[in-house]
Amino acid sequence: MDKDEVIRNIKFLKMKNVLIALDYDPTAQKVAEAGYGLAKSMNAEITLLHVISDPVYYSAVEYSPVMGFTGYMEMGQLQSVSIERLKEASVKYLEKIKSHLKDDSIAIKVEEGDFADSILRTAKQIKADMIVLGSHSRKWLENILMGSVAEKVLHHTKIPLFIVPTKKKK
Repeated sequence: MDKDEVIRNIKFLKMKNVLIALDYDPTAQKVAEAGYGLAKSMNAEITLLHVISDPVYYSAVEYSPVMGFTGYMEMGQLQSVSIERLKEASVKYLEKIKSHLKDDSIAIKVEEGDFADSILRTAKQIKADMIVLGSHSRKWLENILMGSVAEKVLHHTKIPLFIVPTKKKK
């Protein structure tokens, strides 16, 4: 192990604040659990984040209004959803994840805007030492045309990332 690697390892062990960004995907629980385990191994404080990017998305019948919780709210209630109602539902979702992780010390935050920009802004605000997020590994053309949140965060931060692969095994 060279000197630079030792320094990186020491910095890793001193991480005190971990941001776990969770999206609408049912695999968010896997990301939360992996990030939580990593943060706890470093005795770091944890913030769970959900970003509301496009309110119209939540009113689509095919999707749950809040990531990973099918049937969490009646879809009929969301046809004319307000940002405030989405924020309330997102807070309830994050509270449910917090309860699942059995840790009352976890902070929760709901932001509005572009996913990657909001993750980066929140990481800066809370002085995160690490960002945890999932990578869905969607179709390559989709990534070329729209870009991936994980890739955008990676290219615009100096904060270490812990990316949890959530692609379904075939």
